[in-house]
Amino acid sequence: MQLQFEPIGLDRQKAYLERLSLCPQKASDYSFVNLWSWADEHGLLWAWTDQLVFIKQTRPLDAYWAPVGPWKDLKWKDFVEEYFSCPAVFIRLPQMLLDIWKDNIGAGMIVDEARGHWDYLYDIREISTLKGRQFHKKKNLLNQFLKNYSYKFSPLQDDMIGIVFNMQQSWCVWRDCQSVDSLSSENGAIQRVLHQWNNLMRLKGGVILVADKIAAYSIGERLDDNTFLIHFEKGDPDYKGVYQAINKMFLEFVLSDPSCQHITVVNREQDLDDEGLREAKLSYHPVGFLKKYQVRIQSLRKWL
Repeated sequence: MQLQFEPIGLDRQKAYLERLSLCPQKASDYSFVNLWSWADEHGLLWAWTDQLVFIKQTRPLDAYWAPVGPWKDLKWKDFVEEYFSCPAVFIRLPQMLLDIWKDNIGAGMIVDEARGHWDYLYDIREISTLKGRQFHKKKNLLNQFLKNYSYKFSPLQDDMIGIVFNMQQSWCVWRDCQSVDSLSSENGAIQRVLHQWNNLMRLKGGVILVADKIAAYSIGERLDDNTFLIHFEKGDPDYKGVYQAINKMFLEFVLSDPSCQHITVVNREQDLDDEGLREAKLSYHPVGFLKKYQVRIQSLRKWL
């Protein structure tokens, strides 16, 4: 049977989130907001069966992502035999699904570690309080911001979308996004999210204002009962310590929400093998990683 791939649309957002809730391990790539907002960049399409949502990437190369649904309940040999011809390449495959495939499929797979796609996981109370010697430098920067500026934190409301959009544009001019493919692509994803803010489920946002001027913003969502996912976080470089401030204030806001009372982990997504980004993410001392892999299925004959 051939899978019928189609563009990722807002109309099936709720149904997709229901399928995602059945996944025993949820990587940042598979939040609906990420799939939808980055769909143009990666040429993402999806196909639905009774049990799974299959995701296909068409840019810059053709590859499948991990199927979304109840991984543990399926006969994976049957699915692969029915829907895929070999060789087939799967990318961004979470550790738990790889382990399931090894047990159910075994031979016939070539597995490569995809370090640049590992999700960084943090203790939410540790990085929101910055307590401990390992956070000494960041706490100093935070204190400088709190001391030097008259600030106000506010949840991101509808009437603030415009000023966040304007700040993002200014940030992109400062960083010369047009000359950096990754930043240009991210800017496009951010614009799509802001334009559809009221139509995207689960999103939370926060902004810091200094003298009525926006100094930073952060956008994220509850990924599951225990994990909050940070999508975007930007600060005006004119305000020293602003990134430490938006991190602390936004996470405190998240924890104040009754729907997030069980959150223990913050997922701050990948570094995409960018050394500067890797250094910045490591500086917050992750408590773990959600590892992902590339899997190439060579031949069905080896499975049967």
